[in-house]
Parts: sequence; C-alpha cells; structure tokens
Amino acid sequence: MNKTFFILAGSLLMACNSSQKTVKEQAVDSASPTVYAQTITEEELKEHLYIYASDEFEGRDTGAPGQKKAVEYLRNAYQEMNVPAAKSDGDYFQKVPLEISKLPTGGISVNGATFSIGNDVLTFEAAEGSFNELVYVGYGIEEDGYSDYDKVNVQGKPVLIKAGEPMDAEGNYVISGTSEKSVWSNMSESLGKRLELAKEKGATAVFYFDADNFNRFKRRFDSMKSNDSGRMSLKDNGSAPFYNFFINETMAKALMPNIGTDHSPQELSATLQLAVESSNEEIDSENVVAVIKGSTKPNEYVVISSHLDHIGVTPDGQINNGADDDGSGTVAMLEIAEAFQEAVQKGNGPERSIVFLHVTAEEKGLLGSQYYTDTEPIFPLAQTVANLNIDMIGRIDPKREGDRNYLYLIGSDKLSTELHELSEMVNNKYTNIEFDYTYNDPNDPNRFYYRSDHYNFAKNNIPIIFYFNGTHDDYHRPSDTVEKINYDLLENRSRLIFYTAWEIANRDKKLVVDKAEAK
Repeated sequence: MNKTFFILAGSLLMACNSSQKTVKEQAVDSASPTVYAQTITEEELKEHLYIYASDEFEGRDTGAPGQKKAVEYLRNAYQEMNVPAAKSDGDYFQKVPLEISKLPTGGISVNGATFSIGNDVLTFEAAEGSFNELVYVGYGIEEDGYSDYDKVNVQGKPVLIKAGEPMDAEGNYVISGTSEKSVWSNMSESLGKRLELAKEKGATAVFYFDADNFNRFKRRFDSMKSNDSGRMSLKDNGSAPFYNFFINETMAKALMPNIGTDHSPQELSATLQLAVESSNEEIDSENVVAVIKGSTKPNEYVVISSHLDHIGVTPDGQINNGADDDGSGTVAMLEIAEAFQEAVQKGNGPERSIVFLHVTAEEKGLLGSQYYTDTEPIFPLAQTVANLNIDMIGRIDPKREGDRNYLYLIGSDKLSTELHELSEMVNNKYTNIEFDYTYNDPNDPNRFYYRSDHYNFAKNNIPIIFYFNGTHDDYHRPSDTVEKINYDLLENRSRLIFYTAWEIANRDKKLVVDKAEAK
C-alpha cells in the first residue's frame, strides 16, 4: 500500500477449516464455484509467497533488479497455468514509462519579489516561462450549474485557485445545497479534480493555496530533500507543459492580497517569472497483465488487481520483503487465476473476461494503475464492469487481535449499490468473514480509499472493492516477512475474492452504476 499518496483465534480457525472440509465432502455440481475455489490453498499460497517475498527479490523496488525478478516470476506463473497474456502480441508486460525528477531548485518571481522553492512555494518538477497575467478562479470548481470558469478565459494562462467550496448567505454549501460539504472539500480527491479541470480549460499552470494542507506538502518535500530522493512520475509524453505549484499564505497574498475574502473569479495584474530547474532519470518498469476470455460476454471485463512492487532496500542494507504489502495480494491473484483456469478446463469458464492486472509503482503514487487507466487501457474502460483490488490481506490488524476472521472492505458502495449487495451476498453464502467498513467512512483520516490502485478505476466511475487487512507494526518495514502471514486467513480471503469475481462475471447484466460522479 502506498504510504504517502493523498495528490494504506483458534476457535474461529477450527470453524473455518471444518466448514471447508464439509464443502469438500459434499457432492457438488461441477459448475459450482466451490469446486474451483478449493484449488486456492494455504500450501500453494505459502509456496508462492516464500519465493516472491524472499531476499532474492530485494524488496521489489520499482525498476530495480528485484522488481525485474518479480515480473519474470509472475509471467512464468501465468505461462505455466496456460493463462494467456492480455496484449494481443502475446507479451505479458505492459511497459510503463517512468521518470524520477530530482527535487527542483530555484524560485518564482512575482512582480519582482522572489519566492524560493522549498519555502514559500513547492513543486516537484522543473518549470520555466514568463507570464504577464494571472487568472484567479476562486475555488476552481465546475459542477451542477456552478462554474468558477464561466466568466473568465484561462486559455494559455496560469491560474490561482484556493481550497474550499462556495457557501450561500444562509451558510449552506452551494454544491450540495445543504449544510453538508461536497467532495470539493475533500483534499485527497478534490485536488486532482481541480488540477484536471484547470488543464481541460487550457490553463498552463496552477498556483494552489491551501492553508490547512501546505505544511503536509512541505513535510513531504523536506523528507525527499533530506533523503536526496526525487519524485517518480509517468514520463512526459511530449504534451504541452502544465505546472503545479503549492503556495503558502505569503505568496498567495502577494498574488492576491484579499484572497481569503474575495471568491470572485477575475483577471489579476501580475508579472510572473518561473525559474525552476531539475534533472530527470528514466526508469524502466512494467505492469504484468493476463486474461481469461469470457465464454459469452468476452468484451466485458472484470479486473482483479494488486501491486507487484514494494519499497526495496533501506539505506543501511536491510531488505523490505513486503510479504503482506503486497506479496499477499499478488499470490492471491495467482491462486485466483488458477481457480478460474481450472473452471475453463472443465468447460465452466466465466461468461465475462477476467483480467489479472499486477501493477508497478503503486508505492510511488499509483503510477502503474494510472498508466493503465489514463494512458493505455488494454481493455476499454467503458466495458470494464468492476475492479477488485487486493492490497494486504495476509495479516491481522493489532486492533483486531483475537478477532481474526475479518476483512476491511472499502469502496464497495461508493458507485454501485448492486456491487455492495452482491459482495455481502457472496460472503454470506460462501465464506462468512466479518466485513469491517471502518475505513469506508468518507471522513476516515487515513484516506485509504485514495491510496491504492482501485482509485484509478473509481475515478473513472468503475465500481470497485478494495480488500485490506489494515496496517500493523511491520508495515513498510524490513520485518514484514513471510513467517508472519496467517495463511489460513489468506486462503479464505482469497476464496472470497474469487467467489465475488465469479458472481460478477456470471451475472446476467452488468453492474448498475447508480452513484456515478460527474466528470
């Protein structure tokens, strides 16, 4: 699970094993998924994970030799199962062009006064240029008949945006029409929406003022500076430059003295000089993508995903094996693929296609899944029915010690009521895991909904479920090792995800998206 992206008892075991034994002893229809779920076993999960999260893979840091070993392992596993590559040319690897931008230096001049990078203004990439005007677009919002752009022209110009959302004279929020805040007050989600909207309107740069969160961005900047590290991102594809700057109150008031009280979009008189330098290093990495074609609806897709990377080696040489994060999700996918392939071989393959998407660079900002959804979707997003994302399902949250037969679910009800109801039905029918929706709360301070790869599907209005066991003391540490995995739980949780994918793939109609967000 990505740690920094905003821009994570015995009696029950006996009962679980007893239940599984009963299923095995019963005579079952060969079309029943319980037949194929039995191929998902503790022993095979353990066998995969003891290799995948071993020292040989050196923590699977994006682009590093250990990550290359990881993708080779995954490709070989799918080849051995006779599960074909998703790409038409037979290549299991989807190249993801990445680059690391070293922290920039320099500054921005506003009407002759210079504001230095790392102090009053933050950015993570080079920027240069001169502008003689700046457009203030208030909150930078456009939705449901409200627009901060309808009376100003921002084409080819930098814009100034502030956090928050408009309120009316009665104290209600304009977007929701009530006292309840809308998504535009959610920093984790609204920042990306604001930047995307400004870019769509033709702006060349965004100066973003958020007094409550500037220090959060600065802590990240300072941490990267102290570690002499950089920011990994998708490589520039040659498009016109679009710059993002996070500014503090001092710089915001230099651009617009009354920014705190004036919400009206307007053109501002300002002379801006951007002199920000950085150097880039290209990184070679890839997603691994396989597919089982559907029997009757092959052009509709259920995507099962997990991230194949982890955080590599510490400066003092300790290996972060990432057994739970996300070795557990990775090996679960291999076993789920084996179960579906067994069904295919018995003539009971899924009606819809099942895509097995192992993404790179999740730990660097969800970059592998972003590339798949935003740049090169191998299968059309419009025909993607759902995404089931698996990120850490092999351990027990210390807060749940003694209450082990559980799983946190996030996002199942965000876009599709049907998906949520199907998920509950499947669990009640097959696995009887306690679903904990603590982290599904929109006000959850951990913001897990925005911190793993499902979010890149959700932002495209594709229904998702994020399966997660919660964090623990070994999270993002060298102590996240294979002997600490609860393999019985990993087996049952993996079977749950298989059953859920099975039901989605074989239902008569596609899931209804009844809570889609306006684009």
